[in-house]
Amino acid sequence: LPILFPQQSGLYEYKIFGGLADCPPKLCVDVYMDLDFRKQWDQYVKELYEKTYDGEKVIYWEVKYPFPLSNRDYVYIRECREMDVDGRKIWVVLAQSVSVPQCPEKPGIIRVKSYKQSLAIESDGKTGSKVYMYYFDNPGGMIPSWLVNWAAKSGVPTFLKDMQKACHNYSKST
Repeated sequence: LPILFPQQSGLYEYKIFGGLADCPPKLCVDVYMDLDFRKQWDQYVKELYEKTYDGEKVIYWEVKYPFPLSNRDYVYIRECREMDVDGRKIWVVLAQSVSVPQCPEKPGIIRVKSYKQSLAIESDGKTGSKVYMYYFDNPGGMIPSWLVNWAAKSGVPTFLKDMQKACHNYSKST
């Protein structure tokens, strides 16, 4: 990968390849993009909403961290596009942190200023989806990088399981 964050943070940039059986791509995208529904299934969401600042839709997301660590928050933009690539339908979601003066940092919560994510979802040719994700964030604060990397390594499979469960429950809730 090109060096997107040249500072020596000791943190990894992640590339994830996975599958969600029995979750068609459109359903995965709908679940992933539905912020209100995410509050129901993602146990780490403390606060999550979308607001428009200067004509641009911005997402605010506060993430619960375990004691004794401080919660983190993100302010970011994201976009979802459905693409046709040689007859294959692929959904792409891009997200990146932004600085918005109308959304200042809150006391006791550490703002994640370096966050970038790219997600591509397509059919696995059966009833499920193939998923590719590139992810980086620097949670800041005084967390040892080995702990951040361990959490990301164990957190991603858990997130995919939670997302798969959310996909199965989505049609029932909407």
